[in-house]
Amino acid sequence: MAIHHLAPELLSREVRVAVIGAGGTGSQMLMGLAQLHTAMLALGHPGGLDVTVIDADQVSEANVGRQMFYPSDVGLPKATVLVNRINMAMGTGWKAETRRVTAAESLRTDLAIGCVDNRLARKAILESVGRAGGGYWLDLGNRLHDGQVILGVVPARWAKPDANRLPHAGDLLPEIVDESQEAEDDTPSCSLADALDKQSLFVNRGVSLYALNLLWELFRYGQIAYHGVFVNLKNARTTPLPVDPAAWSRFGYPKPARRRKRKGQGS
Repeated sequence: MAIHHLAPELLSREVRVAVIGAGGTGSQMLMGLAQLHTAMLALGHPGGLDVTVIDADQVSEANVGRQMFYPSDVGLPKATVLVNRINMAMGTGWKAETRRVTAAESLRTDLAIGCVDNRLARKAILESVGRAGGGYWLDLGNRLHDGQVILGVVPARWAKPDANRLPHAGDLLPEIVDESQEAEDDTPSCSLADALDKQSLFVNRGVSLYALNLLWELFRYGQIAYHGVFVNLKNARTTPLPVDPAAWSRFGYPKPARRRKRKGQGS
């Protein structure tokens, strides 16, 4: 097993964080990030976290009870509601953008936290971070009772291959960024009961807790021995993802190099 070390500069200046998605998982993450920011400052970090929340959706009645919203929030932009709440309570200057991330843009950030539920959105995060020069990508995903947390490094689009790079979610689970596969059902829920048929009440919180603890380990100690975890609340099991090429090989990463055909060789 190896160790991944945080870039020293992220311990010497404010860390730019983009949270993409402010729904069930994103809203849980934001409350935890406010705690992480406060703890980092108390322990001597010079700037803590500078967070931008990106989400185009508005709060619906079905969101109240499962996501971190109240009845008075219905009809308001999710990103704006959460950021204003945290800024007023914590004195932070975090920002909200009511839009969607696109693959054609350059998302300049040190850490992109993806709290999205479809392949197109994940592909947009991956492409936009790489286009801007690279950075960390923390992907959180879940189904009815289970989910995954994977932290990796997205290389700059022009960067040469690096065998020591921490693989991201798209490296290990390429199907989650494959737009050619059948899209998930993203039909909005009409009620809380309908939403709970698709996702267990506390699965977002469970996945978020492991993601937040991973970031705490990284920024508290400057290094991690694992960079992900698979969580199943139904059977109370968790499986860590170590920083270990042997573990990555079980996901088929890196892919074997394709052998070039010799001239005159048949198919």
